[in-house]
This record gives sequence, structure tokens and C-alpha cells, in this order.
Amino acid sequence: QLQLVESGGGLVHPGGSLRLSCATSGFPLDRLTIAWFRAPGADREESSFIMCINFEPSWRGPDGGRFTIGKDKNLVYLQIENMKPEDTGVYFCAGTPRYLAAEHCTMSHEYDYWGQGTQVTVSS
Repeated sequence: QLQLVESGGGLVHPGGSLRLSCATSGFPLDRLTIAWFRAPGADREESSFIMCINFEPSWRGPDGGRFTIGKDKNLVYLQIENMKPEDTGVYFCAGTPRYLAAEHCTMSHEYDYWGQGTQVTVSS
């Protein structure tokens, strides 16, 4: 069974950067699709999609490229640059052993496994 554990959250000043990690176990990482979602609070049902990665080593997202997702051993990281107050929230990683193409990996219902979330606060 796939297990996901997020870490790396905390308080960041606007303009700062942060790297969140999602530790995976139970499945080979190169056969997982992993996504990051953000929710206003602890209820992941309210989460919105940020980025996903399937069997590729790393992807860079829109929004001026502020978000980068990648893999490092058994971790999937989310690097966030030039952070803004609207980046505040609880960040969840979600995973599935299925390959999801780009148009499907944005959808929370595609993921069978979720972590517990890590709080990120962007404030001066």
C-alpha cells in the first residue's frame, strides 16, 4: 500500500522560497503519479490542484514558473519561489500507481492515497 508523508511547511516571508517534500513508500517512485494540492485548511476536500508528475523526473509549472515539481530518491518535492500570501494553505500530496496524463492528473478524484498535509503560511 502506498504511504505518503509531507514535510517542509512553515512560515515564510513574501518573496521567499520553500521546498516541500512528500516521502513515498510502498511503491517504486518511478511508477507513481504524484500531485500536490492546496487547501485553505485541514479539509482536503476543499483542495485545489497545484502540480503533478507522473513518470517524468521533473516538471515546471505555470504562474511564471514559480512552482517546480521533481523527484529525489523516494521523495517528490515541490519547490516554490517568490512566495505570495495567496500561497498560504495546507499542502497535500496525493498519489496513485496509475500513469495519469496531464489532463487527468489535475483531478483529485484520480488519487487513491493522500498524505496528512503540511501547513504553509506566507506572511510578513
